[in-house]
Amino acid sequence: MKGTVLAAGLGLIGGSLCISIKKAHPDSRIIGYDSKKSEQKLAKELGIIDEEAASFEEAAEAADLIILAAPVNAIVGLIEKLGNLTLRENVLITDAGSVKSPIMEASKQLAGKGAAFIGGHPMAGSHKSGVQAAKDLLFENAYYILTPGDGTSPEEIAALQRWLEGTRAKFLALNAREHDELTGVVSHFPHLIASSLVHTAKTAEGQFPYISRLAAGGFKDTTRIASADPQMWSDITLQNSQVLLKLLDEWKESMSSLIEKIEAKNNGSVFRFFSEAKVFRDGLPMKSKGAIPAFYDLYVDIPDHPGVIAEITGVLAREQISLTNIRVLEMREDAVGRLVISFQNNMDLERGKKVLIQQTSYEVF
Repeated sequence: MKGTVLAAGLGLIGGSLCISIKKAHPDSRIIGYDSKKSEQKLAKELGIIDEEAASFEEAAEAADLIILAAPVNAIVGLIEKLGNLTLRENVLITDAGSVKSPIMEASKQLAGKGAAFIGGHPMAGSHKSGVQAAKDLLFENAYYILTPGDGTSPEEIAALQRWLEGTRAKFLALNAREHDELTGVVSHFPHLIASSLVHTAKTAEGQFPYISRLAAGGFKDTTRIASADPQMWSDITLQNSQVLLKLLDEWKESMSSLIEKIEAKNNGSVFRFFSEAKVFRDGLPMKSKGAIPAFYDLYVDIPDHPGVIAEITGVLAREQISLTNIRVLEMREDAVGRLVISFQNNMDLERGKKVLIQQTSYEVF
C-alpha cells in the first residue's frame, strides 16, 4: 500500500509497528512524532521512520494512517487535538493503548470528520523499552485486538488490517468493554498480584534478612512483571479501575474461602484448589503470545568454577544462537548457582536447550 503514515509515540510498540509497516509496504512514507525529540531523532537515525514530524498537527493533517502509540492519557489528549484539525478524507486512525474504554469514548468526537477510528491493542511486548528495542517480529503470532468505533465499515477494518499485515499478528475484534474485562483478568490484575507479593516479601525482610537471597529463584520469576514501569501501571490501574475493583472483590472472596479450608485442615478442598489451578494452567497454549510478554528463559545449574559461563556461552555462540540477557542466581549457600539465559524467541530457546544438553554435562531446564 502507498500512503503517508504518522506514528505518534516512538517507543517499543510504535517503533515496531513502523518497522512492520515499512517491511510490508516499502512505498509508504512514515513520519514519526514523539514528545521526546531525542526519540524522534533516534528513530530517524535507526531508519525506523522516514522523517521526523515538525509538529503532531502538521503531520496528522498529511497522514492517510495515524497510529497513536502513547500512554492512554496521552492518546486521549492526541484525539482531542485531532478533533480540531482538518484531516484527510477517509483517514484511518488507530491506537495501541492497553485500556480501550476511555479511548473509544474520546474517539466519538471525531464523528463527522470523515475519519474512521479503530482502536487497537497489539498484545505483545518485551522486557526492553524504547525505540532502540523495536523489531519487526515483536507481534508475530500475537493477538492484535481491534475495537472498531461506531459506524466503522468492514472495508475500513480490512484496510487497517492490510496496513498492519507486516506484524503477522492474529487479529481479533472486540468491543471496548470486552477488551478491558479480558485484559483486566489476564494482564492488569496479575500485575497487581505480583506487586502485592513483592510488598509481602519486602515487609517480611525486616524479620528475615536472608529473604532477598532466598527469593532470587522461583519467587523472582513469579513476580517478574512487578518490575514493569510503575507510572504506566498506575495509569492502567486507574483507567481500568471498575474492572479491577470487581476482580479484587472476587479475589478477596476466593482468599477468604481458602483461609476457611486451611483453618479446617480440609485436605480434599486444599488439594482441589491446587489441582484445578494446575489443570487449567497446564492447558494454556505453550507457544502462543499472550497479554503478558513472555520471557524465553533457560535455566542451567552450574558449579562456581572459572570458565563455566564462558563455556556455556561459547557453545551457544558456535551454534549462532543469540541471547538477550544472562544472569546468575545465587540460590543456595553451597557452591552451586543457577544461570538464567534469556533468548529472543521460543525457537532459539529450544535450540539452546538441545545443544547445551548435548554438549555439556550441566542440568538444563
